[in-house]
Amino acid sequence: MPFKNRLISSLAAAAASMGFAALSTSAMADQLADIKAKGSLVCGVLGTSKPFSFPNPQTREIQGYDVDFCSAVAKSLGVKLEIKPISVAARIPELTQKRIDVIAANLGWTAERAQQIAYSDAYYVALQKVAVKRGAFARSTDLAGKRVSATKGSTSEIAIRAFLPTATPVTFQDPPPAFLALQQGKVDGFVVTEMVLVQLKAQSEADHPIDILEPPLAEEFWGIGMRKEETALIGHVNKTLRQMEASGEAARIFDKWMGAGTDFKMKRGFVVKPIQG
Repeated sequence: MPFKNRLISSLAAAAASMGFAALSTSAMADQLADIKAKGSLVCGVLGTSKPFSFPNPQTREIQGYDVDFCSAVAKSLGVKLEIKPISVAARIPELTQKRIDVIAANLGWTAERAQQIAYSDAYYVALQKVAVKRGAFARSTDLAGKRVSATKGSTSEIAIRAFLPTATPVTFQDPPPAFLALQQGKVDGFVVTEMVLVQLKAQSEADHPIDILEPPLAEEFWGIGMRKEETALIGHVNKTLRQMEASGEAARIFDKWMGAGTDFKMKRGFVVKPIQG
């Protein structure tokens, strides 16, 4: 083949290859279309955090606040919901490695996480608080220089380091062993969201009573986690959340799991809105 023809052929092949790569990149970045095409939304939840995601005692299916928000997003897309329980430490890796589509798993906003993934508008606002044995301490600031437990890699651990810098964080894979460490006297305090502490306080009142101290260590904004490049999905999720707020559905989900008719008897003091880093 003459050199000129070989050059033209090579350029054409290169152009075709570049075009294919561009199409592939575009397809990979259109997760919203992929979800609709496969007919399901895979939502990562903790599965062990009542009332956000936990097993139904009768059916053993995972239910809760986070699950209802995942369900609403799936419904808005016209697809079925697939729930995948994940650990705290695995939340972001499961998402970035594309084993789940979105995260709704007690995922508090942090600057470090926001560099890795995209957050939806805040659909829940949690307070990080300290639990101690009954009568041991009066205020959360009294834990300075003490041993304090938390879930490894969680915003609770971050709150200890930020607001109790002289305390020693003692971390565990999940909240139950971190709380057990407090009950066994291995640590002086245990940090987790107020919601979890309300439940643990009720459960332990008879044998291991605790106090929940003020002031809170931090205010934590929870969002649905998504991959940064998936702008269409991010836009759709935020649109759905805002519609849920406007229609009252978001408030009804809160009341269903945490309101006056539940063991928690909490009031909703927030609205769905963008997270301001």
